[in-house]
Amino acid sequence: MPKKKTHKSSTKRCKVTASGKVLATRAAKRHLASSKSRKRKRNLRGMAVLSGPEQKRVKKLLAS
Repeated sequence: MPKKKTHKSSTKRCKVTASGKVLATRAAKRHLASSKSRKRKRNLRGMAVLSGPEQKRVKKLLAS
């Protein structure tokens, strides 16, 4: 049975906390930013906790 490989682009985008939650960078910040308010862009900074089904999918990609 071959080893499972880590999905490298997922490791660069997501991070698993000590309690097992998956954090990922927020979407919708990269372009068309002039039409978005300053407050909206500020709130898009940082990372967000993914939903349950998404966490399950990402953890499968990160399993090495």
